[in-house]
Amino acid sequence: MNFNFKEIFTAFMVLFAVIDIIGNIPIIIDLRKKAGHIQSGKAALIAGFIMIIFLFLGQSLLSLIGVDVNSFAVAGSFILFFIALEMILGITLYKDDGSDPITASVFPLAFPLIAGPGSLTTLLSLRAEFSIENIIAAVILNVLLIYIVLKTSSKIEKIIGPNGISIIRKVFGVILLAISVKLFAANIKMLFI
Repeated sequence: MNFNFKEIFTAFMVLFAVIDIIGNIPIIIDLRKKAGHIQSGKAALIAGFIMIIFLFLGQSLLSLIGVDVNSFAVAGSFILFFIALEMILGITLYKDDGSDPITASVFPLAFPLIAGPGSLTTLLSLRAEFSIENIIAAVILNVLLIYIVLKTSSKIEKIIGPNGISIIRKVFGVILLAISVKLFAANIKMLFI
C-alpha cells in the first residue's frame, strides 16, 4: 500500500468538485419532494460501487468498444465544461423530470447525478496521475460525504440558504471549468501523435 495524503486530498477535491454534491442540494430536495423518499445509503453505495468498478474496468470497457482513454477524456472534458457552465451561469442544459419513488435513489441520483460521465471521466484521468489506492480512498471519502449530505440535505439548505448554495455552486463551477480545460489540453494533443 502506497498511501499519499497529498494525492488522496487532491483526488478527493477534484472528485468533490466534479460530483458537486453541495451544488446538487436543490436537485436532491426537488427529487425528495417528487419521489417522497430517497434512500441515502443505497444511493451513496451504488454511486461508490459504480465509480470503483469503472476505475478498474473503465479502460477495458472502452477498448472493447474501440475508444481510447484520450478520446474518452476529451469527450468527458466537454461534459465537464457544460456542467461547469450550468453551475456558473445557473442554467440547465439537461433536465430529466421522470422520477419514480422506487428508482429515484438509483436513477437519476446515484447515476448519472453522482456517478455520471464527469466523475467517471475524472476517475480515468486521475488513474493516469495517481496510484489506485489513493483514488479509492478519495472515492470512499466522497461517498461518505455524499451520504452525509443526502441524509442532511434539508438541514444544509436551511443553514447555508439559497444564496450560500448559489455561491458554492459558482465557486466549484469555476474550479470544474479549469479542470475541464486542463483535461482537454492534456488529452487533445495525444490524439494527434
